[in-house]
Amino acid sequence: MGRGKIEIKRIENSTNRQVTYSKRKNGILKKAKELTVLCDAKVSLIIFSSSGKMSEYRSPSATMSELLDKYHKYSGKRLWDAKHEFLSNELDRIKKENDNMQIELRHLKGEDVNSLHHKDLATIEEALENGLTKVRAKEMEFFKMLKKNERILEEENKRLNYILHHQQMEMEGCVREMQNDYHHRGRDYHHSQMPFAFRAQPIQPNLQEAK
Repeated sequence: MGRGKIEIKRIENSTNRQVTYSKRKNGILKKAKELTVLCDAKVSLIIFSSSGKMSEYRSPSATMSELLDKYHKYSGKRLWDAKHEFLSNELDRIKKENDNMQIELRHLKGEDVNSLHHKDLATIEEALENGLTKVRAKEMEFFKMLKKNERILEEENKRLNYILHHQQMEMEGCVREMQNDYHHRGRDYHHSQMPFAFRAQPIQPNLQEAK
C-alpha cells in the first residue's frame, strides 16, 4: 500500500513538534550542503525555531554579504529599511571621521607632513603651540599642588614633633620624680638606723674601767 498523505498543519503536541522540527531541519541543512557540493550552487539558509534559536548554513565559497547583494540585485527587493540605511550612513561617517583623526594625529606627531601646504603646516604649528600652552598650564597646576601638599606635610611633621617633644619631657619628669622619691626614702631609712649605732658607745667606757 502507498504511504498515506500527511496533512500539513501545526502539530499541537509540543514534544512531537520539537522532534519533527529537529528531523526536518537536519534534512534541509543536509540538502543545502548537497546542492553546494553536487551542483556548485551558492546556498544560504537561515532557520529560526519557535523558541528563537537560530540554525544556518552558507556555502563555503561565498560570503553572506555577496549572497545578500545578489539577492538584492536579482529580486529587486529592499533588504534595508530607512533606519538601517541611516545606521549604515552613520557608520560610514564615523569611519571616515576616524580616518581623518588618525591622519591629523600622524601630522601632529610630525609624520607624513611632506605633502602638506604651508597653510596646513601653519595650522598644525598653531595647534601644537596651543597644546603646549595647555600642557605647561597643567604642569604648573600640578607643581602648585605638590608644593601645597609639601607644606601640609611639613606642618603635620612639626605638630607631631611638638607632641613627641612634650611626651618626652613628661616622661623625663616622671623619671626624675621617681628618682627623687627613691633618694628621699633612702635618707629616711639611713636616719632611722643611726640611734641604734650610738646606743652602744656609752657602755664601752664602763667596760674599760671595769678591767
